[in-house]
Amino acid sequence: MLSLLKDSRAVALLLAASLTILSNSLISPSLPGIQARFADEENAALLSRLLVTAPSLMVAILAPFAGALADRFGRRLQLLLGVALFAVAGTAGLYIPSLKLLFVSRLFLGVAVAMIMTAQTALIGDYFKGEKRSNFMGLQIAATNFGGLVLLVLAGWLASFSALAPFAIYGIALVYLPVMMLKLEKSDRSASKVETPASDGEENWVATLLLVIVLAGLCFVCFYLLPTQAPYFLASIGRPEPQAAGLLMGSMTLAGGIVSLFFGRVRMRLGRAATPALGFLGFATGFILFGFSEGLGLALLGSAFIGAGGGLLMPTFLGLAVGIAPAHRRGLAAGAITTSIFTGQFLSPFASTPLIAALGYATTFFATGALLIVLAMVALVGLRAPRDPAARPLPV
Repeated sequence: MLSLLKDSRAVALLLAASLTILSNSLISPSLPGIQARFADEENAALLSRLLVTAPSLMVAILAPFAGALADRFGRRLQLLLGVALFAVAGTAGLYIPSLKLLFVSRLFLGVAVAMIMTAQTALIGDYFKGEKRSNFMGLQIAATNFGGLVLLVLAGWLASFSALAPFAIYGIALVYLPVMMLKLEKSDRSASKVETPASDGEENWVATLLLVIVLAGLCFVCFYLLPTQAPYFLASIGRPEPQAAGLLMGSMTLAGGIVSLFFGRVRMRLGRAATPALGFLGFATGFILFGFSEGLGLALLGSAFIGAGGGLLMPTFLGLAVGIAPAHRRGLAAGAITTSIFTGQFLSPFASTPLIAALGYATTFFATGALLIVLAMVALVGLRAPRDPAARPLPV
């Protein structure tokens, strides 16, 4: 897998992917300071919290359109423009004088992320095939997990000096941009040019893509239970300190990064249906462990299982989207999956909070685990291909 790093295109695409993980949570440590800085403005408490979710909302709305534009005008060009906009909109927090304008800049950051994610995912489909593509998808998740963890720690450290200092990290996009300009192929194979007969896409690819969209959306509704509800759950079991929530997120991120390094091997052995099924079962195990948790130890184990499941699911969704679609529709497919993922993130607290209020944490976690087991069975049956050369025959 690491041999892919010898390919300069792979390095450039990994740099692009590493930017997207910064869009939301990078400024989380700064939120109290931002609210205090703009305390005199109307609705400061609400607007400061919306700074985190604003990019996700824009990505969810715009990703399909960004994907279609990438198919029409070229993926490399859109990626480069998206990275440039990312740097401008991201660093705007360093000098914008009002909270409302800062919120607007976060919306533009979401536009940039939609452009980057759709174009970058489609370019993966253009540049890499078969086992190489699977290996790259796993390497990408590992790189974003580990790289994101480092930058998030850096953001927390910078926030201790100034609430606005973490916005400077978005400027790293300006360092990455020349690398992408030099290393990504200028002959954009990604527009409406058909590469090979194999690029016509899988038969019934639209139906398969719709199933992947549903699975990805529900996956992230469940997945975001952890970052949105874990601090409150920990407080309910007597561990309210922020360090406990940090340990949970660190356990999840570390497990996801490690498992994703082996994604290519798992995908080649199990195939495209059993791999996500195993990921959903990892999710289910994690939430069931949370349901039984009365202390931090079992919760840490549960978060590790959830992270491990994510290490198989995220590269599966992205890889399937670009693998089954025709070459001239890969941007659209990538946009659809991106919208599904970010919509799931956005809707998660709206789905989980009423359930927890009505049923309590344990029952909600058990119910989530049961839903994920059902999704595992749906993936195992619904995603099997008539001919999947990467998979061994599944037992009947």
